[in-house]
Amino acid sequence: MQRKRGLVLVAVLTLVVALLLMFPARVAYHWASSRLVSMSGIQGTVWHGSASEFTTNGVYLRDLSWEMRPLQLLTGKALYVISGTPVSGFLDGKIAIGLGGKVTLRELTASVPLQMIERAANVPGLRGNASLDFERLELVDGRPAAMDGTIDVANLVVPMLARGSLGGYHAEFFTQNNGIVASVEDTDAVVDMAGSMHLNHDGSWEFLGRVKAQSNTPDSVRNQLRFLPTTDEPGQHELRLEGRY
Repeated sequence: MQRKRGLVLVAVLTLVVALLLMFPARVAYHWASSRLVSMSGIQGTVWHGSASEFTTNGVYLRDLSWEMRPLQLLTGKALYVISGTPVSGFLDGKIAIGLGGKVTLRELTASVPLQMIERAANVPGLRGNASLDFERLELVDGRPAAMDGTIDVANLVVPMLARGSLGGYHAEFFTQNNGIVASVEDTDAVVDMAGSMHLNHDGSWEFLGRVKAQSNTPDSVRNQLRFLPTTDEPGQHELRLEGRY
């Protein structure tokens, strides 16, 4: 009798493990779907699978694939190695999903068009190309809660500042107790610029910088600089921007 019970227990455990290993990703998505995330063309399991399209807060990826690292479940997180393709470029990294819905991206490298985050950044007409290298990017309710890494932007276009390209910039992000801060400087921009950005926990952001026209600065940008407050340095202006993400 005891042997039979042992065999039944082993059979049940084997069935449970098999069901978990083969649990369809499509079913899991429909059970745990969020209004912030949309996926289609889902194939495979929650352990190893893919989706032909993925969208969240305006961010769009094609050919998204994932593979779970099961031992991380012992820490209370589901850790996945992911890769995907934006409209142009690439995205690779690891994503950890916590029990409270917190999403943490690690070892994230990507090359993406800035138009991909136009809506998330709430900057209409945002254009250019960005290269990302993040040790950590933590999202809570779809908003950045921690960022440690760098972004390099080429051919930046921000219509509220100028219609043409503003050139290239480098930003380095750090997580602090009162939010996320970043140092920003030009690389091959049409203006000489350096400043800092602060992303607050309530979803607001501010940028404070100092800009100065150069020999290659377009007349349209030069004219806009004239309306900015001046600093103690001749020809230098103070730039303040703010918004919500």
